[in-house]
Amino acid sequence: MHRIAHRFGRVEPRRTATAYVRGLLADIDRKNCWNLAEHAGLRGPQALQRLLRTTRWDAEAVRDDLRAYAIEHLGNGGVPIVDETGFVKKGTGSAGVQRQYTGTAGKIENSQVGVFLAYATSQGRTLIDRRLYLPEHTWMADSARRRKAEIPDHGAFATKSTLAAQMIDAALSAGVDASWITGDEVYGQAPHLRAFLEAHRLGYVLAIAANRRVSIQGAQQTAAEVAALAADRHWHRYSAGAGAKGPRFYLWAWTRIDADEPGAHRWLLIRRHPATGELAFHRCYAPAAMPLLKLVRVAGIRWAVEESFQAAKGQVGLDHYQVRSWIGWYRHITLAMLALVVLAVLAAQQPSSDFDVEHIPLTMPEIRRLPAALVLARPREIEEILRWSQWRRCHQAIARRCHCQRRSHP
Repeated sequence: MHRIAHRFGRVEPRRTATAYVRGLLADIDRKNCWNLAEHAGLRGPQALQRLLRTTRWDAEAVRDDLRAYAIEHLGNGGVPIVDETGFVKKGTGSAGVQRQYTGTAGKIENSQVGVFLAYATSQGRTLIDRRLYLPEHTWMADSARRRKAEIPDHGAFATKSTLAAQMIDAALSAGVDASWITGDEVYGQAPHLRAFLEAHRLGYVLAIAANRRVSIQGAQQTAAEVAALAADRHWHRYSAGAGAKGPRFYLWAWTRIDADEPGAHRWLLIRRHPATGELAFHRCYAPAAMPLLKLVRVAGIRWAVEESFQAAKGQVGLDHYQVRSWIGWYRHITLAMLALVVLAVLAAQQPSSDFDVEHIPLTMPEIRRLPAALVLARPREIEEILRWSQWRRCHQAIARRCHCQRRSHP
């Protein structure tokens, strides 16, 4: 918090932001403004709500600080990973919300979608950037709805792959030394994103669907058709990296694609599960020739973003917000990412446990629990507990009355 203190013009919002991040790292079931304010010993959540909506501070500058902090402690030369995650919501007022597919629910739900840039090295992984996706037809064409959600004029429509390119470009401009990019099918199937990466001579391993066509010796074939032609001798058993239960071994095959395009090397990388036979496909590019094992290792790194989402939602309340405005979303997400990078750095600073056969290394949930119990816990008087109980019930009663009035007088 001392590192980002200069981003706040006054001491009051600086203290409020500190209380907010301490609450995100604490043992609280639901990390919304009400519970964070109670944990901080405040008399109400108004100061935290102002922090997310009206207080003057720059969330983009704080994002720059946490990205620099991550690079400093996790090491440069890592792999940025682009992916998206959903935030299931009720109502229609939250910025960017609509009925859309989200992997969080595994189906079409009323939700917001955020596109994120994760960063993974041998030391650890964390989230370093974020963009809120605005659907074109339901939001960009409705100026009144945009004004109500406080979406700025510069919030023009951009596809998810365009948002990914913006975040990668910002990371490169900030000095992130990356040679590879990886991501899922949404980004592997975006030609303009691949062209952007190739123009910057960044290698990529991007997932694609089985029905996507690739060019092999001048002929167009789907990725599934290419896999069906692979003989037994074409498959190689490699580990995609360490998992929770040990090395993740798969069978891998590859072939050159787009050979008629000069100046680069492009491949179709195929992964097969050794037990189920399930296939996955990746488009790959590198400015120079690469061994198969290098592509396999980059493909395996992509799962670090899923682990980062799980930690961010489960440990620091990434999806616990109750804000509707554009600026409120960015501010909460940025502070949650700041709390996450603290945990990632603490995990990276653990001493080696190679000789400790009786304990696994400290996990991120355990790292969060220890400061929460030893540093962030605060003794509370009975009067304070009862006062907050009365405050919650009072405001819930107000909300219920307002809801009944709206239904009675449409």
